[in-house]
Amino acid sequence: MRRDQRDDSGSTTDQRLLDSRGPSDWVHTDPWRVLRIQAEFVEGFGALAEVPRAVTVFGSARTKRDSDEYELGRAIGGALAKAGFATMTGGGPGAMEAVNRGASEAGGFSVGLGIELPFEQGLNPWVDLGVNFRYFFARKTMFIKYSQAFICLPGGFGTLDELFEALTLVQTKKVTKFPVVLFGSKYWGGLYDWISDTLLAEGKIGEKDLELLHVTDDIDDAVRVVQDSYQAWEDTH
Repeated sequence: MRRDQRDDSGSTTDQRLLDSRGPSDWVHTDPWRVLRIQAEFVEGFGALAEVPRAVTVFGSARTKRDSDEYELGRAIGGALAKAGFATMTGGGPGAMEAVNRGASEAGGFSVGLGIELPFEQGLNPWVDLGVNFRYFFARKTMFIKYSQAFICLPGGFGTLDELFEALTLVQTKKVTKFPVVLFGSKYWGGLYDWISDTLLAEGKIGEKDLELLHVTDDIDDAVRVVQDSYQAWEDTH
């Protein structure tokens, strides 16, 4: 810095670091946020690096425990565990809890990647390995990096966000051999028809893009899609 801009307070950098007094505004600056973002990636990579092959299952946090959708989540979590896959969810309540619970009850490994939100209730009790995130984009990276497939149960904006994020990454070949399963034809049928009748019909996507989605109402079929894709990936690696 030019001489007239230098700090003439007489303090040193170490002194300012160790002195507990002074303003705390610096923790909200962009450079500090960069370090927090970096820390989230480091923690996520470190925690998940040795997780066995996994499938991420998305679904609504608002799913009731006494609902058929909750029991469906438990059944899917159990089926994936029996097929040798760890299950990964957002770690919250509702459908996420159901899937983690089903996997845990079947003797499988259950992962929850939570997100800091003003209305979330924290990680559900069925998570074997849990990691909490502040930033959605860091959390999304973990879902993609450490999963072999996505299964989407009925859900809201969060589920749709993850769904189209995955489709975009597969379409643009940022990730390969990554199946996306929409479970529940009654729930997802309207969306699938709109993608087919509007996006495809108007040339906004191609025929192969539509094939990236698999709609089913059968648990065995969903697990088969995951297994076939994983086997194809193994055969080429």
